[in-house]
Amino acid sequence: MKIPPEITYRNLDKSEAIDNLVHEKIAKLEHICNYINSCHIAIEKIHDRPRTGSPYRVRIDLTIPPGHELAAEKNPGEGIQYQPLEAVIRETFDAMRQQLTKITQRQRPSEQANRHTEAQENTAFVTKLFRENGYGFLKTLDGQEIYFHHNSVLHNDFDRLEIGTGVNFSWEQGEEGPQASTVKIVDKPGVRVGKSSETLVEPPLDWQE
Repeated sequence: MKIPPEITYRNLDKSEAIDNLVHEKIAKLEHICNYINSCHIAIEKIHDRPRTGSPYRVRIDLTIPPGHELAAEKNPGEGIQYQPLEAVIRETFDAMRQQLTKITQRQRPSEQANRHTEAQENTAFVTKLFRENGYGFLKTLDGQEIYFHHNSVLHNDFDRLEIGTGVNFSWEQGEEGPQASTVKIVDKPGVRVGKSSETLVEPPLDWQE
């Protein structure tokens, strides 16, 4: 994100649990779209004792190139009385996620045609690995981050992955952004993997994690 997210609280105190939830949800939006320009979240307590609905209102404003402005707001006036703040935050981020997914799906085909070669689309390196939880993230040669699950790693090779392992992969659009559907190890840092006929992947000189 070009500008750090801005989170404002009105008429209520910020708690660590709420702040952690908001940042977790922001991170998931960035997995859907890794070129968000700015993000502003306003969390407000508008009633102390509403007759119906929640006393809270949550609004999210995003900007993404080339000039798109997205907004999602939840102010549940009906339904469950005193709906907790966590539920209102989740509903607001779900609404924003749906908007962001639709717009990135429309943009992605043309962007890939202009920004990727066929080899770049299918080549990446492991940059994050959560072995105990069974998932990780890849980064393509042009900087796109791709989620993958251990089930997508071919030949049961998930345990052989390390940070920096080079892979070939195929991807698909998931509910929360692009994710690898198949991952095949090409080489590991300093170690030749696979048949001798396979070509080792070399990152460009300016590539960084």
